[in-house]
Amino acid sequence: MKMKPNTDLPSIPFVLEAPDWGRLPIADNDEPLIPVPMTGRLRGHSMYFEMQIPEAAPTITVRAGVLERLQTVVASLPETVALIVFDGYRPLAVQQWLWDNYLATIIANEPHLSSEEAERKVRQFVAFPAVDPLRPPPHRTGGAVDVYLVETETGTEVPMGTAPDAIVPESVTRHFEDVPEEPFTTNRRLLWHAMTSAGFANYPGEWWHFEYGNQRWANITGADAAVYGLPGDGEIGL
Repeated sequence: MKMKPNTDLPSIPFVLEAPDWGRLPIADNDEPLIPVPMTGRLRGHSMYFEMQIPEAAPTITVRAGVLERLQTVVASLPETVALIVFDGYRPLAVQQWLWDNYLATIIANEPHLSSEEAERKVRQFVAFPAVDPLRPPPHRTGGAVDVYLVETETGTEVPMGTAPDAIVPESVTRHFEDVPEEPFTTNRRLLWHAMTSAGFANYPGEWWHFEYGNQRWANITGADAAVYGLPGDGEIGL
């Protein structure tokens, strides 16, 4: 089954993100972490657990308000597609593992880079694993999600031009606006508009990464403060 291009979708706009999102204050609203369902048109698929990354959980959890917005996203999408959440709340140990792994990959692939250049490059794909509770990495707040679309009937990934989590230039959200290529241009627009219409902000460097409520979301949207910091005691609401 192939999705028909929707030429009515507006292009993804250019987003200029102000530097240092960690400068913004946090007024946490104490929403609990909630598991993402594992079946249905909205479902969690813990890719990092399958990769056997230490301390990665088998269940994806997000803040309650994030889950509500994801449900809104699914309701707005064509019934022919489902939304897969492959990462949400992320423990510090997983954040550290990803940072170390991505940095090692970049150094191995581009040994000519200085340590500063390599770190600057890894920051395009992984937030620094800061322990400062006033500057938590986005995924540690439970407000960031990594998502992709699949065909409802077959489970086949809707083509976006790169795999989710790919460390390549084409992962930039607007890449196929600047270099149009179907069906990637249309499919990225479908995901972007569905997510942002539900209140999420997209990190411009990754087509799959969206945020709500945390400092980067506030930075992109112009909110005065974040409403999600570190979840209290990591408790999960049921």
